[in-house]
Amino acid sequence: MSETKTTATEKFFRIAIAIKGLDGGLQVVGALILAFIPASTVSGFTHAVITRDLLGDPSGTLARHLQSATESFLHGDTKTFAVAYLLAHGLIKLALVWALARKIRRAYPVAAVVLAAFVVYEIFRAIHTHSVALPFFAALDIVIIILVLREYRQLKRDS
Repeated sequence: MSETKTTATEKFFRIAIAIKGLDGGLQVVGALILAFIPASTVSGFTHAVITRDLLGDPSGTLARHLQSATESFLHGDTKTFAVAYLLAHGLIKLALVWALARKIRRAYPVAAVVLAAFVVYEIFRAIHTHSVALPFFAALDIVIIILVLREYRQLKRDS
């Protein structure tokens, strides 16, 4: 029975790190796209979404939030932050996923600590920006941390 649980846990772990790797890859691609996308394209996209009633009333709450976020993104430090954060977060995730997939033992505690630091930062940033996406990503990272630590304990038991 223990053998079945271990196998199921390991499969779940493999799926979770594959998703994390895909997420890391998408973050790197997203960072590169954001780095090179002109401000006029972002502004034009926002204008199109708002004027085509895709968010409801063009003077409504959602439209105002999108407009405000776009202005902040284009004229503040938000774009620089987003590019740097996505690039760093994505590359670190890809490196950790690579190490975990190869069962490099030293990578497990490092992955847990790095992901925990991301969780703290995501929560801190969510509180200050009122983001609804960051708490979701923090919760996902917490699940991954639990799986990493479980897999690490299993590796230690098996050796």
